[in-house]
Amino acid sequence: MAPMPRPLTDAQLLDLVALLPAERPFTSEEADSRGVVNHHRRHLVSRGLLQRPVRGVFHLAALPDTLQLRVEVLRLLVPSDCVVTDRTAAWLWGAPTVLAPGDHLAVPHISVFAPPGRRLRNGLVASGERRLLGCDVATVHDVRVTTPLRTACDLGRLLHRDQALGSMDMLAGLRRFSVDELVEELTRFRGYRGIVQARLLAPLVDARSESLWESVLRLRWYDAGLPRPECQVEIEAPYGSYFLDIGLPDLRFGAEYDGEEAHGPEREQHDTERRAWARQYGGWSLVVARSHNVIGRHQDIEQTLRRQFALHQSQAA
Repeated sequence: MAPMPRPLTDAQLLDLVALLPAERPFTSEEADSRGVVNHHRRHLVSRGLLQRPVRGVFHLAALPDTLQLRVEVLRLLVPSDCVVTDRTAAWLWGAPTVLAPGDHLAVPHISVFAPPGRRLRNGLVASGERRLLGCDVATVHDVRVTTPLRTACDLGRLLHRDQALGSMDMLAGLRRFSVDELVEELTRFRGYRGIVQARLLAPLVDARSESLWESVLRLRWYDAGLPRPECQVEIEAPYGSYFLDIGLPDLRFGAEYDGEEAHGPEREQHDTERRAWARQYGGWSLVVARSHNVIGRHQDIEQTLRRQFALHQSQAA
């Protein structure tokens, strides 16, 4: 068994960074040719000096995440006669990244579909064939990609229902199509795989959802049989307004998802104080969920929402 490579010093890491292109993305092969091999790249990524947006492509972390950068990333891997689809298309359009639970630990393949009779086999892309009309495809700086509307239709069909609603919410947030347009567009996909799911989810899409987790929480809300909620409900407090993830303003009942990214220990006191005020002085009943409440075998948010809503209604009667 080969010995594990020794950890690199800060000076060695900076020397490696200096060997790499500073203004553009590059492939693993180019990095190898410059002397920055696989274990070097892993160190640079773990230290936050290098980004790996898709499999086989890197860029320095200092580069701003712009549309042009995303286009250049895809140009390195996608032939000009192929079309970028699905999650990769959503990423290119600028929708927040929508990943399955746990996918943040890995870099997903690029989703690319090729003309009839051609499949890519370079190990870096998830390729295949798909029936696309001219209106389904747009060109973004020479990269062919499914439109936000077609991308929403495909992700609504092909992903697990949690991620499907989150994906459609994020794409709707780009404001390039309306929910009514999405519902109408799905009528042309009769007989396609997953179309029943997509048609059921489409009327629930809300462009105001700010994350996948908020979308999943809203889906659990529907599963609990509660009335349609508003997203980003404004609550006025003495120290200023804040926004509740989802809620029923007239009934003063709502729910929030506390993710580790936005609701860590440093936010705990702030979250506790504003929720205490909303409950005591605003008359709100609030349900707070963590990831284990929302997904997994032991998720319990549906039962909690149903129970707390019934209690809130009885107390208000």
